[in-house]
Amino acid sequence: MGSRENAPTELIDKESAMFNVCPQCGEYSVEKAIDASGPFAICPFCGYAHPFLQLPLFLLSGPSGVGKTTVCLELPALLHECVVLDSDILWGAVTATPENNYQDYRNLWLRIAKNVGQSGRPVVLCGTAIPEQFEACPERRYFSTLHYLALVCNDQLLEARLKQRPNWRHSGSAENIRSMLQFNRWLKEHAATTRPAMTLMDTSQRSISETVREVAQWVRQRL
Repeated sequence: MGSRENAPTELIDKESAMFNVCPQCGEYSVEKAIDASGPFAICPFCGYAHPFLQLPLFLLSGPSGVGKTTVCLELPALLHECVVLDSDILWGAVTATPENNYQDYRNLWLRIAKNVGQSGRPVVLCGTAIPEQFEACPERRYFSTLHYLALVCNDQLLEARLKQRPNWRHSGSAENIRSMLQFNRWLKEHAATTRPAMTLMDTSQRSISETVREVAQWVRQRL
């Protein structure tokens, strides 16, 4: 087993950029055992105990049109202690397939959030997703807890918002509206029974500023 003494600062800085590469033997592994006493990520090849920050991760979900993107844009001004990222920025640039419930795409975002978190600031990740897409990912082990918040609204408002979007977003098609309404209803019915459960926030009667403040408060209560 490798030394459990704190690594030099310059070594930790390098590890933050390539967290899955062992700084001692150079081997790559995602599925390292976690020793909570450090915490340490244990290299399966040489046993090196890699000290790291095991922070919580905050997932902001909901159907398209509910206000996630707007909240994601405005949240950083209120939540300086976190890094806010929109998972849609890599959609289309990175392979994301439904065959495994988009788990590869979610795992990639967990890897990004894990490395960003080594700076000492937890990540708030916005995007349409459900807990099972993250909880089974290999990178999940590097976070202390994953907290899920689902934004929803009434069906009429959601449909109206989707139809008002520019044509290039293809949000107003009958197929997309039907899909988003189904997901909106699914969240209302099942958020309390997912594992872990999702907190539900109805934005129908909330302004964007009110929603942003309540999302920031929800995060801070769990930090």
